[in-house]
Amino acid sequence: MMNYESVILVDQHDNMVGTMEKIAAHRVGKLHRAISVFVFNSKGELLLQQRAAHKYHSGEKWSNTCCSHPRPGETAPDAAKRRLKEEMGLDCRLNYVFSFIYHADLGDGLSEHEYDHVYIGITDSTPQPDKDEVTGFTYSSLDEIESDLFQNPEKYTIWFNICFDRIVKGYHKILKNESFI
Repeated sequence: MMNYESVILVDQHDNMVGTMEKIAAHRVGKLHRAISVFVFNSKGELLLQQRAAHKYHSGEKWSNTCCSHPRPGETAPDAAKRRLKEEMGLDCRLNYVFSFIYHADLGDGLSEHEYDHVYIGITDSTPQPDKDEVTGFTYSSLDEIESDLFQNPEKYTIWFNICFDRIVKGYHKILKNESFI
C-alpha cells in the first residue's frame, strides 16, 4: 500500500524547512516531524499495538499505541489526537512529555530520521483499531514490557526501543502532575 502524504521537514530545532513526500523522506533520511502516542489504562498498563504486516516498514512489530506524522499545516498535538482516533478508535486527553531526534536504518533502503513529539494519555475506553493499520493490541505492565524488550528487542519498533525508558519516567511524572491537552 503506497501512501503519498507529505511530511514536514525540520531542522535540529524543529523549525519547518519544507515538505517532502513521506516515502521519499524515508528513502533519503531527511529529518522530519513525527508524533508518538502512549496510552495507559487506570491499572498503569500500556496499550501496545502490533503494526499491520503490509506497512511500508516495521510490519508486525510491536510498538506504542500509535504514531505518525503531522500533515503540513497541522500541529503536533492535533496530529497526535487525530491519529489516536484513526488508528485505535480512541479519544482521550493527551499530555506532551518530551521530544527526541533519532536516525535509524529500517532496511530495504529506508530510514527513520525523525524529530518525534511524544504524548501520553490515560483512558479505560476499549480500543477499536483500524484493521488496515493494526494487526493486534494488548495491554502490558511496564515491568513486563521492560523484560520483553531486554530479551526480544527485535519484536519492537526501533523508536519504541529508543524511547521506552523515557516513557516510564514521563508516565510517573504525569501521575504526579496531570496536565493534559
